[in-house]
Amino acid sequence: MPVNKYSFTDLVRIEQLRNIETHHGKELTYAGVNDMSGHGHADFEYATFIRRLKIRAQRLIKENALAEPLSHPQKLFTRASQLSIVIAAILGMLAAGHAVGESATLNIYWLLVVLLGFNLLSILLWLVGITFNLQGLSTGIAAYLASWLPYRQKENKTISSRATGAWCESCLTGSIGKWRISVLTHQFWLTYLTAGLIILILLMIARQYNFIWGTTLLSESSIPAFTQFMAKPMEYLGLMAPDSNQIAASRIGFRVQDTETRSAWARFVLGAILLYGILPRAILLAISTLMRKLAERNFKLDLYLPYYIELRQRLMTSEIAGRVIDADPHAGVKQTQVAPEMVANAIPANAQAIGIELDNQTIWPDSVTCHGNIIDQLSHAKAIKTVKNINGPLLIGVAAHRLPDRGVQRTIRELIENTAKEPWLVLLYKPSAAPVTDTRKIAWFRLAEACGIPAEHVITQ
Repeated sequence: MPVNKYSFTDLVRIEQLRNIETHHGKELTYAGVNDMSGHGHADFEYATFIRRLKIRAQRLIKENALAEPLSHPQKLFTRASQLSIVIAAILGMLAAGHAVGESATLNIYWLLVVLLGFNLLSILLWLVGITFNLQGLSTGIAAYLASWLPYRQKENKTISSRATGAWCESCLTGSIGKWRISVLTHQFWLTYLTAGLIILILLMIARQYNFIWGTTLLSESSIPAFTQFMAKPMEYLGLMAPDSNQIAASRIGFRVQDTETRSAWARFVLGAILLYGILPRAILLAISTLMRKLAERNFKLDLYLPYYIELRQRLMTSEIAGRVIDADPHAGVKQTQVAPEMVANAIPANAQAIGIELDNQTIWPDSVTCHGNIIDQLSHAKAIKTVKNINGPLLIGVAAHRLPDRGVQRTIRELIENTAKEPWLVLLYKPSAAPVTDTRKIAWFRLAEACGIPAEHVITQ
């Protein structure tokens, strides 16, 4: 399988250009891309078409000086991410400094609540959001702020705002947006915890603290039991936690602590922040980064959109030579002029064709022989039996001038369900029919999408 020569960034730029061309196409110049029309091959593979779109996009961007407007939203997001990291570092330092205070005593669990409590709550909300696909919990406030960006509020949007809107739709919504914001969230809290840890280490190096704990509602034994429970995993990291005597000696109002007790509590506090704060966030950050990259790799353009349908007709050689299926296929019918090698590539090898409600004036490709035409229950049953035994790809022919309805859609689905071969849809024409409008073509492409036929497997004459 050929390696894709495009990236997620390329797909986003193509989407940005689609948004711009749809609303500001008359403002752009196309001299550099006009010579692409009618070139290429009749290979409808997704990667081939995207490479053609990428080349076209590069020329269009260069010719219309669109590099800056297209890259601006990515730069803006990067700056916002960097600013959030700086804010997280400041908040982490302030939180640690405030929890320690000016006194020589340090309330152990108050410090852990300040540094780990909100972090733990954030993780729980994020896990709930990811598990139940709740956009608000998994992406946080950033997703809601994105909906209030200036580009959404403008009535007469500029090219720059269109580019920003397309970037946000591609990068900040759906699965990609969920994991992108998740990465930013984990980076924020990881920075918060790391900054707080560094401040604590510096303060403990420069000053001597007595570590204390106290409780009003809980029993006297609850805090020591909880401390020992938290300390067990730390032993695997070589961090020895306070023993029962040292824990009891740290009760508020007890005697002054010795050096060993202070040292044990210092290791416990630092180990708790590292083990229960920084380590889980680092793991979640790594998972979110991998999931974002996977979502970006799986991202595909919606080739059923009118914009891409029209471009596919221009950039890819999708036209095929045809013949009438009556007794005299060449009488009064002008063949479509297409190079023989392109015709061979347009139709998959060993394709077995089935028609749906076609008349004897319908034009089939020269390289295809129809093995049945569904017009009633008997022919339907015969066609189902035929497709079960085909050896090549299933080629389904429909009359392009007809309006695709539920009956045709149901028939196509039944044919696909009864064969394991890849389905193709061919839009066929007849000389006496009026030209097929773009709206009708788009309707057929949407029907193909509903039936699970890829856009690159839809062939038009």
